[in-house]
Amino acid sequence: MRIIFSRKGFDSAAGGGPSPIVDGRPLSLPIPAGTASRTTYGELGLGEHASLSSRGKLGAGDLCHHDPMFLADGTCLFGQVGAAQTHLANQGVGEGDVFLFFGLFREEDSGEPHHRIFGWMEVERMVHLAECAEQERTALAAHAHPHALEMHGSNDCIYVGPGGTAPRASAALRLTVSGGPPSLWERPDWLKKGGLSYHDRADRWLRGGRLRSVARGQEFVADIGRRQGPKRWLDRILAELRD
Repeated sequence: MRIIFSRKGFDSAAGGGPSPIVDGRPLSLPIPAGTASRTTYGELGLGEHASLSSRGKLGAGDLCHHDPMFLADGTCLFGQVGAAQTHLANQGVGEGDVFLFFGLFREEDSGEPHHRIFGWMEVERMVHLAECAEQERTALAAHAHPHALEMHGSNDCIYVGPGGTAPRASAALRLTVSGGPPSLWERPDWLKKGGLSYHDRADRWLRGGRLRSVARGQEFVADIGRRQGPKRWLDRILAELRD
């Protein structure tokens, strides 16, 4: 089994600032989109938040890359392509693995920017868009998923499975240590040097159970196999996300 820490949403480069925490709940702002989108920030009820976080560069009428997409029936659709998808494939990510979506957040009017987990999905199946039946791609496009509307590359893939978003910004879902910076994480006890892709450098694994996460990259994979410690940690995180 694998746990994938998947970076998504606004940050200083994509969007211009952190996503907000509103009334105690994290609201992940999708990154801006090009033509492969039919969804605006306003249609998601995020127009004002996008404007505030981007310092007026984006607003209700701007298109966004609505991905991951959480449907009303509890299904998550998440698309990946290019080098990031190649990395997931090389790491063996597939059915039964769990994505933990994290991003940069802060309280709406104050507070320190920090990384936190805001959503999850368990992979039930993978749809390789270059190979799937047209009927299946049409069904995904009906949800206006950007990867189904227009392929982003030859290895474009949509992961499908149950998923959802956090009902509150609990301390258990925060990755960044108190006082920051955002990239300095308090790692769980089970996560050791060599156990997370893209984090092989020894100087990233600090004393006191801390990890200096990479500044770039989207998908960080931990292969936990059948170990019970990581599974118990994951169960606690999923309970926070589902509560």
